[in-house]
Amino acid sequence: MLVTSLPPIISAGSTVLILGSMPGAMSLRLQQYYAHPRNHFWLIMQGLTGVPARAGYAERIERLAATGIALWDSLMVCVRPGSLDASIVPETEEPNDFSALLDTHRTIRAICFNGKKSEQVFRKRVLPDLSAAVSQRLAFHGLPSTSPANAGFTYAQKLEHWRVILEYLPGVA
Repeated sequence: MLVTSLPPIISAGSTVLILGSMPGAMSLRLQQYYAHPRNHFWLIMQGLTGVPARAGYAERIERLAATGIALWDSLMVCVRPGSLDASIVPETEEPNDFSALLDTHRTIRAICFNGKKSEQVFRKRVLPDLSAAVSQRLAFHGLPSTSPANAGFTYAQKLEHWRVILEYLPGVA
């Protein structure tokens, strides 16, 4: 099944861009990032930034943007039956337009990858095409996936790894 990512959630003050690979089926159906109730993303954001995990989606997005965090995905489109990254058909991967996004949002200081697939796609299909000026201003951090499919890490372990984003957020510590 051909799937298309959600538009970026980004504001003028964003300093951290968190990239997934491609939203899961539930997220696409609801048009909400990290909509699966067992995904740890919103709990991790609550633990790090105070954005309430149980608030309505619009409030979570607004409060997340206020902390300096932006959301998007490495892939714009791909063929993927189901929701697992392992099911993505590699020949169908088309990355999002990061050159335009990063040229427009020069306040982005770090790109944090929510899982290995997101980082793999970005490093292989996006990074070689970014200008040296853009790529040199950015820090890159691979983080454990917040997906419920990532059972190799507990919530506490994920939270500890994700703390790295705090050094790039103004006024959050």
